[in-house]
Amino acid sequence: MQDDDIATIMRALGHPVRLNILRILSNQQRPECCCADVTESLTLAQSTVSQHIKVLLDAGLIERKPRGTRNCYIVQHERLAALGSAYSGMVAALGPATPKMEAEPA
Repeated sequence: MQDDDIATIMRALGHPVRLNILRILSNQQRPECCCADVTESLTLAQSTVSQHIKVLLDAGLIERKPRGTRNCYIVQHERLAALGSAYSGMVAALGPATPKMEAEPA
């Protein structure tokens, strides 16, 4: 995963509503969920939920599946797993954190 991909995903995950939408989609009994289903779980207008869903779509974190006149959404677990692997690799490459020694007052 390239740095640009990581940054795009991190920006998309940087809002609590979008994190909540991912949780709602992941916890559904069905493999996919429509915007109206997500809106029922939140105290937000449907238009606001749609805007947040668009950000998640653009980041590749969810996929849209047309179902008649409705759009349903599926979490892209592979993309989230790739982010987790990339992040773990980045943290490991930085090495262990060493505490800084503060100078004692004279």
